[in-house]
Amino acid sequence: MSFEKIRSLDEEKFRRLTGIKRNTFKEMLKVLEECECKKRRLGGHKSKISLEDQLLMTLEYLREYRTYFHICQSYNLSESSCYRIIRWVENSLIKSKKFSLPGKKELLKSDNEFEVILIDATESPIERPKKSKSDIIQGKRKDIQLSRK
Repeated sequence: MSFEKIRSLDEEKFRRLTGIKRNTFKEMLKVLEECECKKRRLGGHKSKISLEDQLLMTLEYLREYRTYFHICQSYNLSESSCYRIIRWVENSLIKSKKFSLPGKKELLKSDNEFEVILIDATESPIERPKKSKSDIIQGKRKDIQLSRK
């Protein structure tokens, strides 16, 4: 899905689709544009898809846990290009230090209580009777005769 298709969505639907508000999306775009300018000064060719689509692709990857194969089919790119673009967007946003997830210490400081449920899914052997040679009837080849007509 390209950014052109979702540009006209209202604020609520935009947030449902991308997981972030439109203002946050615009701030992320500003950071990416600055990084893109720095990247282009060093040389290289322009990307096939716009910065908006690159950011949208990254949000789809992070929010929906889509595989690179599914994303590359949506944007008509190779898997390696999708991987490279998503890594670049993530690293650029992290380096800006404007966008980050709270660390473990912040989660521990919060007033929220988390309930953890563990499920034991270890494999246990099935009890079956042991086979012994006396239980198995073995016939010798010379004793077995084929009937031919």
